[in-house]
Amino acid sequence: MISLRGRAFIDGAIHDDALISMDGGSLVDARKVAGNGVKAESVSGLIVPGFIDLHVHGGAGSDFMDGDSEANDVVRRFHLRHGTTALAATTLSSSPSQLLRAVHAIARSAGEPIDGSEIVGVHLEGPYINPERAGAQNRSAIRTASIEEVDELLAASTRLRWMMTVAPEAAGVTTLMEHFKERILFSIGHTDCSYSEALDAIEHGARHMTHMLNAMRPLHHREPGPIGAISMRSGVSAELIADGIHVHPAVLEMFARLMPDRIVLITDAMRAAGLGEGSYKLHEHDVVVGQKAARLADGTLAGSVLTMIEAVRNMVELAGVALESVLPMASEIPARVLGLDRKGSLRRGYDADLLIISSTFEIERIFLRGAEVAVA
Repeated sequence: MISLRGRAFIDGAIHDDALISMDGGSLVDARKVAGNGVKAESVSGLIVPGFIDLHVHGGAGSDFMDGDSEANDVVRRFHLRHGTTALAATTLSSSPSQLLRAVHAIARSAGEPIDGSEIVGVHLEGPYINPERAGAQNRSAIRTASIEEVDELLAASTRLRWMMTVAPEAAGVTTLMEHFKERILFSIGHTDCSYSEALDAIEHGARHMTHMLNAMRPLHHREPGPIGAISMRSGVSAELIADGIHVHPAVLEMFARLMPDRIVLITDAMRAAGLGEGSYKLHEHDVVVGQKAARLADGTLAGSVLTMIEAVRNMVELAGVALESVLPMASEIPARVLGLDRKGSLRRGYDADLLIISSTFEIERIFLRGAEVAVA
């Protein structure tokens, strides 16, 4: 049994004196305490739930599209050390064979316990999207939605949760959502759909939005588009890339106020995360990283080099959102969105995935299923 005592984020509030106890990979106690009668290790930082990233491609030189278990382990170890205790491994639009290879590798990696982020889901970002809003996706790999192809991909892992980014206006997508809405969390993204098309997609099962505001029709006062539709429908969540580049800090704050219990912070990190400036690959695209942004030659943003602890810091320091409001966006809300019943909060019976962070948003300690993992 490991017991920690100090400041902790429990039930939506930061408590100055709390007890967190772990045993057998689970939390056995998480509560406010008072007095000196409780034996526990005193900690100076803030104890928070581990972060959950629903949209991450890579980091430290590797990418889930590499289709390689060793590369997947590199990504998992890198992001754990930056606060991500669980993630949805994210793919890109590619050929059927490349996509299937990547998914098989993700499924294998998910069954391998390592000192890295736990793979809890697969996020298929494409290939059933709008080529006019492809962003850094491979346009030549974008195709008509296929129930048969998705069936084959799902067969690679029946244990993991599944997400899929689709453009509602793309051929075959409505039928696809109707067919798989009980098995896949459908997310609207890389789309030029209208407000009414987005509402129709929600009626057919879409419950999420991929990196809201990026790679989609913008909000307009006479045609609200997909952003307007998502904003006005409770029960539908939306991702934000809080690097201060993809979305202006004022807009981050605006949507945090507008959708406080529906915003999911993500990294959308590609292989260059953690490596500094230079030239890299995002699957088949050449990408240049400079000034903390990853871009194609034409200036198009190509994922990010963000980590989850940086996203949390930016929401507080750049966007001015209270830490108590930001922490659920990186833990409890993504857990709820993906249907992870034992993750995202410091509660008795939940997985003992937690972090101790400093007042300057440095990660001091990491616990994964109750086992402490070295930060460096």
